[in-house]
Amino acid sequence: MKRNQIILILAFLAVIGIVLWNGMGSDKQEAQATTEQQAGGTSSVQEELKVAPVQGSLAPSFQLSSIDKSISYEVGGQRDKLLIINFWASWCGPCDMEAPDLQKIYEKYGDKVDLYAVNATKYDTVRGAKDFVKEKEIEFPVMLDEDGKVGDDYKVFSYPISFIVDKDGVVRERIEGIQPLEKWETMLDGLLKA
Repeated sequence: MKRNQIILILAFLAVIGIVLWNGMGSDKQEAQATTEQQAGGTSSVQEELKVAPVQGSLAPSFQLSSIDKSISYEVGGQRDKLLIINFWASWCGPCDMEAPDLQKIYEKYGDKVDLYAVNATKYDTVRGAKDFVKEKEIEFPVMLDEDGKVGDDYKVFSYPISFIVDKDGVVRERIEGIQPLEKWETMLDGLLKA
């Protein structure tokens, strides 16, 4: 065997050894975390839930300014009301179709449900967002996701997309695309009775 072939084989074996060693380390960490959980190391339900934008997980926390920059809104953790977070853009045809129903939801459920509209400002314009809000006569809070971080955290890849978050900060529904008003009412009524 040539010297170069031996060096390549040793390098390959070294890489495999490192990968296996790192894999065993993460298995040990997972086992340790599981043991700690079983021993009572995690006391609250929220600590046991992972933060992810899927049903049954904690809603990712964020803080964004209103469209006129006068108010800062926060999401994360426990709340007094259910929350709908709606991601949208002014150029989005389905968002245009959905806006009147969201306004009706706000008018009907506003005392029991908060509704936050998060504009995908990174892919939109502030002017477009303001014109949309004015044209549609939107009264619920609208905020700007100027750097796209909140949309990224919520894994938003199309518009509109909405999340219903319960009072404990847990995502109860991930709604992709527009829904009939009746379906919104059924979902909200069910969650408000729970």
